[in-house]
Amino acid sequence: PLLVKIIDTPQFQRLRNIKQLGGGYFVFPGASHNRFEHSIGVGHLAGELAKTLKLKQPELDISERDVLCVQIAGLCHDLGHGPFSHLFDGMFNPEADPEHKDWKHEDASLEMFDHLVVASDLAQEMERYGLILPPDLTFIKEMIKPLKIDDAEWPYEGRDENKSFLYEIVSNKQNGIDVDKFDYFARDCHRLGIRNNFDHQRFIMFARVCDVNGRKHICSRDKEVANLYDMFHTRNSLHRRAYQHRVTKSVEIMIKDALLKADQYILTKGSGGTTFCLSKAKTDMEAYTKLTGSGKHEARMILQRIMSRDLYQFMGETKVCNQGWTGTKTWPRLFWPTYLCISPLKTIYLVVTLDYGMKNKDPINTTYFYTKAKPTEAFKIPREQVSKLLPVCFAEKILRVYCKNSASLRDAKFCFQSWCHENDFLTEVTLYSV
Repeated sequence: PLLVKIIDTPQFQRLRNIKQLGGGYFVFPGASHNRFEHSIGVGHLAGELAKTLKLKQPELDISERDVLCVQIAGLCHDLGHGPFSHLFDGMFNPEADPEHKDWKHEDASLEMFDHLVVASDLAQEMERYGLILPPDLTFIKEMIKPLKIDDAEWPYEGRDENKSFLYEIVSNKQNGIDVDKFDYFARDCHRLGIRNNFDHQRFIMFARVCDVNGRKHICSRDKEVANLYDMFHTRNSLHRRAYQHRVTKSVEIMIKDALLKADQYILTKGSGGTTFCLSKAKTDMEAYTKLTGSGKHEARMILQRIMSRDLYQFMGETKVCNQGWTGTKTWPRLFWPTYLCISPLKTIYLVVTLDYGMKNKDPINTTYFYTKAKPTEAFKIPREQVSKLLPVCFAEKILRVYCKNSASLRDAKFCFQSWCHENDFLTEVTLYSV
């Protein structure tokens, strides 16, 4: 009942209007799902994993309070997403509010959770269902945005070190294996029509907590290592085929441009009657809760182009072999690590990174396993013991180029080809058409 009360708040219901895949809906008609149903799914799976561990290993002393806190963290982990999900904090915000370019939706999730509890007067309800405040509120927020602690001194206040494994359920900063991914892999693959090779129910069934250097971690059966590689391969495939699809990115760049044009026109009232523009609404949770509106002037023209499929033209792409490459004298300094920069030809350069979730690292190297014969002993499996067919490199960068103005398309393509030739980049600008 407490979870239902949280779901029924305006702060949670706003997620019904935030597309899970941002601009992907304009490319994949089935991708109409929202952050609302994803959040409910993560809350459910978080509870399933916690309850499975509680039943399987009573010695862990997992309480009903612990389970309820984990469920709430899963439910509320995405409360801070803005319009069009990652487009808002990844593309729009850095340009609209450079002073706070590092702001992420997780920051807003913590603030929105606090606002939800106060605005809907849920503190008493939480205590009624067995939570102890404020420690449990602290614990929930720590799970929404956990730290990567490695061997550092225990940094959390919500739970002692003997409950360290609970911080790996909703958002796992150690190896990226968490229920957030379990839900969006299954949900996004279903809606996109892409096959999902990873079975999260099997992972939950075999999950077990073991001691690792004095700290408890969630471990997998040794025979599941290939399935976990399939999970990260699925992640990479989703990014390659859908999230970073060339037309998806074209649409998202246009939406970003429209939001920038409409920034000062999309106004919402926050606490105390103060009015905030689109880029500043994130600083006031009352305004952020009702962040709606439609763009005006030039923004409407861009949005009309999207609806009529007059998209920014995709000119071509080339793989960036040198991970530290920063551009050359021939072209304006291309961004690194800045997300976008625009040339005088109204050409947009976008670098797409495809990886297994930990940049160029193999996430399985930080994952622990156990055997059927020794279920309490955790160990790592060397990659050479898994398969000889595993990737050698776990990340790659692709430089893509889009042209805003079709009148400049021919000149822009020629310049891009010349730049690639001079800098030894292979490209085929005529292969694709938006």
